[in-house]
Amino acid sequence: VTENRSDLEDLHLYATPREQRFRRFASLEFEGQLYMTPYDFIQAVTNDEPKCAKKWRSLSKQELNQILMETPPVWKGSSKLFRNLNEKGVISYTEYLFLLCILTKPHAGFRIAFNMFDTDGNEMVDKKEFLVLQEIFRKKNEKRERKGDEEKRAMLRLQLYGYHTSTNSVLKTEGEDLVPRSYWDTLRRSTSQALFSDLAERADDISSSLSDTTLLVHFFGKKGKAELNFEDFYRFMDNLQTEVLEIEFLSYSNGMNTISEEDFAHILLRYTNVENTSSYLENMRCRIPEEKGITFDEFRSFFQFLNNLEDFTIAMQMYNFASRSIGQDEFKRAVYVATGVKLSPHLVNTVFKIFDVDRDDQLSYKEFIGIMKDRLNRGFR
Repeated sequence: VTENRSDLEDLHLYATPREQRFRRFASLEFEGQLYMTPYDFIQAVTNDEPKCAKKWRSLSKQELNQILMETPPVWKGSSKLFRNLNEKGVISYTEYLFLLCILTKPHAGFRIAFNMFDTDGNEMVDKKEFLVLQEIFRKKNEKRERKGDEEKRAMLRLQLYGYHTSTNSVLKTEGEDLVPRSYWDTLRRSTSQALFSDLAERADDISSSLSDTTLLVHFFGKKGKAELNFEDFYRFMDNLQTEVLEIEFLSYSNGMNTISEEDFAHILLRYTNVENTSSYLENMRCRIPEEKGITFDEFRSFFQFLNNLEDFTIAMQMYNFASRSIGQDEFKRAVYVATGVKLSPHLVNTVFKIFDVDRDDQLSYKEFIGIMKDRLNRGFR
């Protein structure tokens, strides 16, 4: 177990909410840097808290090498990859942020992201190009430090990123306003940085100082010389989204082919800012007295739709500006037009029965969009 645990625990006070969550669920430490196992990651995105108090177990170089040797290549990926790896894998903090993006963003957007990483335009991404991601997320994640915080934040950066970073080039000067941006927005805006010319130089330094991880070996092979094409990247992304949804679904289905409408409501309302979830559940029980059940295909289609929530929001805003609520037929049509996802009539009816608080069989922007934005990002908007 890592020495000076009490000193390291103090760093929690200087961490952002995302950093705090990563530190709570991470269970491994190598050369001062914290890592999650694939099991830790699954727990972090499907549970509110770790099942038991985590202790950071120190890995030896030999143990790390053995873990990486057993990592399957990308063409052997599946929707059970993380469950099969279980404790035999290491995921860094920046990769944790990247995987969260995969879980909460539309498939189409990742073609843009992939092309952004493909700096030489050969439709393949190599390890160096992928490591640019480290810098994008580090830059986004830096926060302004108060006087006296510098030493603690420096320790925290070393623990999370594995190397010291200079914040001078990242943080704005004292007189400038800090504009909050999502990780996704940061990825998209970074395209303008001359194809990452400055970041690519930094990636050389990073790759020479950081240890390999399960994700890097999975994508680029044990020697780091392989290249990743978009089809393999897309398959990995689709498999990860499916795997997490399967785990959430199976935790309620008890081996059956469906989950109850009430269980579906429980899953939707997790990670939201709704304080009194019982009123939503009671509302639904009264209005759907006979349980029909939600299938996994319906469940998956709804979360595919949620990953396209930004496009759907535009359609909803048109109704909002016109001071109109939206009925079930309009909702179903708006979902399909904006996202290309077809939701079953029963699923749409269930959503209305959960969120239509005033019971007028209409769904307002406030009743649905605000709550779902929290759920989409699993509590970390």
